[in-house]
Amino acid sequence: MSGNLRIAVLGGTGNLGAAIARRLAKAGRSVVIGSRSAENAEKAAAELGFGLTGMANVDAVQSCDIVILTVPFEAHASTLATIAPHVGDKLVVDTTVPLVPPKVMRVQMPAEGSAAELTRLALPEGTRVASAFHSVAAHKLITDHDVDCDVLVFGDVKADRQIIVDLCEPMGLRGIHGGALVNSAAAEALTSVLIFLNKTYQVDGAGIRITGKLVPPAA
Repeated sequence: MSGNLRIAVLGGTGNLGAAIARRLAKAGRSVVIGSRSAENAEKAAAELGFGLTGMANVDAVQSCDIVILTVPFEAHASTLATIAPHVGDKLVVDTTVPLVPPKVMRVQMPAEGSAAELTRLALPEGTRVASAFHSVAAHKLITDHDVDCDVLVFGDVKADRQIIVDLCEPMGLRGIHGGALVNSAAAEALTSVLIFLNKTYQVDGAGIRITGKLVPPAA
């Protein structure tokens, strides 16, 4: 279902965005890197290879079916304001975690509840919004090695979540339905806990794995 969809990764010049874009492109998906600077996006795409292309954020959004937002929290609001007039009926997938330096090991959620909720509020009413990839270590994802981590996918529309769950498999990840968009707050908050674990226990990129035998939900 998701194989022919064109994907824009905004913030694709950053660590997580580059890792997601590379994994998807290597798996044969059509991916464009978006950045505030088209030149920077084109440079990053050329360095990553696998047929990636680069464009300015608005052009990337207009050219795609799925938008994956991977910008830092401090650039979250401004990026959403830039792309809001152009998202139309595209699926917007937010990876943002509301980390507030220097205390990134402490959960600091926005008053609205989550970064995903901020995204929903910033985009036109009715925009398809989901969230995912909060707990995946970018420095592991950028490699060709297996990543021992599940990806929880949140969104109010099951079919939209399924699109992202399906994209996880060719990336070498297991995507799991995490429920409604409001539940994104749990995964976003967990990221600060994982950062604490990394430091406290000297872990090279702690992730999460859901135990038990999971039976795929009915279509």
